[in-house]
Amino acid sequence: MVVLTPYGLDIIESCLSCKTRAEHIFCDLSGAALQTFETMRYLIEYPKGALLFVEGQAPRGIFVLCKGRIKLSICASDGKTLILKFAEAGEVLGLSANVSGMPYELTAETVSPCQVNFVKRGDFQRLLREHSDVCLRVAEQLSDKYNVACREFRDIGLPHSAAEKLAKLLLELSGHNGETAKAQPCMKLALTHDEMAQMIGTSRETVSRLFADLKKRQIVEKKGSTLRIRNKATLKALALTQ
Repeated sequence: MVVLTPYGLDIIESCLSCKTRAEHIFCDLSGAALQTFETMRYLIEYPKGALLFVEGQAPRGIFVLCKGRIKLSICASDGKTLILKFAEAGEVLGLSANVSGMPYELTAETVSPCQVNFVKRGDFQRLLREHSDVCLRVAEQLSDKYNVACREFRDIGLPHSAAEKLAKLLLELSGHNGETAKAQPCMKLALTHDEMAQMIGTSRETVSRLFADLKKRQIVEKKGSTLRIRNKATLKALALTQ
């Protein structure tokens, strides 16, 4: 059953009837595990700009994102915010903290209205003890997060320029939008220059300058929120420059 909420979301009230759960690693559980999960979850709708948890907070449960997008960020020692990624539907947030018992490693903030299933930490641990397939799903998600972290650390350890990082980010975003195979990928760019700057560790002014240069060289074309990569080969070469 789908219900329209005040935030404009088509809410899926039951995981048992969700038509997209098979598309996501954690959600594709066995019948018994899904029945147990259904009894312990709390369906929550969040508006844009809501905080699910903050860096350093004691873990109180996991958040399974059903609809919307959530910004995951950390605060550097100099007070600057670094955006690690934007979580999409099907991702489980706060997973490692709730497994280890350590504080949340980052801050999770909605960037659009979201539907989230929240499970208290005690219930989540019981779910792990009673259902081995849930343990497997958790291990797969943690493994994926570990591999992503290794790639990011490798990138940080290499002397990449801001131009290289921006080129790589634009290529990754086009891949997330299913445009990878196209000669001229086209996508809706939901990120502001400030958010992109926080993702690649530079200033908003630098991102604006780099975008102006990419447009001048006809590598990208931007109309409103729509971005087209006109010369993907050159952008790839820029991303790989060391």
